[in-house]
Amino acid sequence: MPIDDLASVLARGCPGPAPLGVAVSGGGDSLALLIALAEAGGRSLRAVTVDHGLRPEAADEARFVAGICARLGVGHDTLTWRGWRGQGNLQDAARQARFGLIADWARARGIGRVALGHTRDDQAETVLMRLARGAGVDGLSAMAPVRRANGIDWLRPFLDVSRADLRAFLHAREQGWIEDPSNEDTRFARIRARQVLAGLAPLGLDAGALAATATRMAEARVALQVCAADTAARIAQEDRGDVILSCPGLQQAPAEIARRLLVAAIRWVASAPYAPRADALAEAMTTLQRAPRVTLHGCLITRERNRLRIAREPAAVADISALPGLPWDGRWWVQGPAEGDETLRALGENGLSACPGWRDAGLPRASLIASPGVWRGETLVAAPLAGLGAGWTARTGTGFADSLVSH
Repeated sequence: MPIDDLASVLARGCPGPAPLGVAVSGGGDSLALLIALAEAGGRSLRAVTVDHGLRPEAADEARFVAGICARLGVGHDTLTWRGWRGQGNLQDAARQARFGLIADWARARGIGRVALGHTRDDQAETVLMRLARGAGVDGLSAMAPVRRANGIDWLRPFLDVSRADLRAFLHAREQGWIEDPSNEDTRFARIRARQVLAGLAPLGLDAGALAATATRMAEARVALQVCAADTAARIAQEDRGDVILSCPGLQQAPAEIARRLLVAAIRWVASAPYAPRADALAEAMTTLQRAPRVTLHGCLITRERNRLRIAREPAAVADISALPGLPWDGRWWVQGPAEGDETLRALGENGLSACPGWRDAGLPRASLIASPGVWRGETLVAAPLAGLGAGWTARTGTGFADSLVSH
């Protein structure tokens, strides 16, 4: 791709004059995105760099980005993360922390969208890794050009642009970049996929071919989402934070559509970024054939005659707290006559005992225990879903039907 075409790519991928954040690590891809956006102009632009605290060079790299931003006249902020405990998947933990930090940063500055520097090569590597895991349509559709998460629109305008094209763009401007040493570390699956992809290119299985597959899978995914949404309109019901699915309806639906509805309900109720593992979901559905309830992925799934109720698992929210005006458990917005010393916490057993009319609410006991309560110290102020309103209301930010498409 001629480097002059990047302006038209950005016009399509980051349209309009609305304020835009751009995540910049100092690597070639994100640095090219920063410079191309600054050259294009026409919008309020602010850059952000996350220092994960995993390498001593990270602070210097953040300063390197800050210097380039100063030269370009672009505001810049550095965010720090010190949450790595040395256990689990390092890359995934860092990724989740990075998205969370950047989302908080953007919302605090009134920025509703953030651009990321993922390229066609990243897309191809993602498809290859997911092929190795036996992924289906959703997994093989890989990264979307626009994704809504954490209250932010994440834009990936360079998914049709190669890594080599961006390096050529930087060379033309005599701009250097930072090579992360982890890009050569074969302990990481992505680096191994990058090496394998280079070896597959002579067979025609290159970045362009895999990215084209991702595009076709994304189109198939949209079709399945529409079908799932149509089916949900007939067999699903949202009940004050719970989702109820008709068992006969699930049995009559194609297996893939039934699976999508179950996964979407679990993700929505749990505010989960990922779906439960396929084997765990299958095991839970088998258990429900002989038991009245099962827990999965932070949810309590209960068999009620000819329907399933997916509710939040009380134990999963027992230690979650938030201030009024901020989302509780990722999806509840609680508003009311705040005096300034209230905290949002799960209603719990103690809170439910302070709600004498909770049975009139018509929700199961377990659902109410896991619902949001307004507390002042250890005193319950309000429980909007349990019949103790006291001027307070609780609503979910996004309805289940909307989540079927956004997920």
